[in-house]
Amino acid sequence: MHNGCAGSFENGKQVVDKIRIMGFADQYMPIPMNIICQECRQEFIMEQYEGKCPNCNMVYGVTPCHAFDAANVMAAGVDY
Repeated sequence: MHNGCAGSFENGKQVVDKIRIMGFADQYMPIPMNIICQECRQEFIMEQYEGKCPNCNMVYGVTPCHAFDAANVMAAGVDY
């Protein structure tokens, strides 16, 4: 699933599960990111490694190693 910063994930659920297990989900990223929600197309600011669209509750995650680019943020599912 994930091997340090060299690993990759198949889907957003794996990313969110990993950051929850690692204890990073509620930690703040170095730089907040503007995210366009894949579900409702609303823009929101993701400040923590696990974020949720305030409009539709789609959950997003990104690992600390990949938090430098919004393209690495993956959707896990609504209310995941």
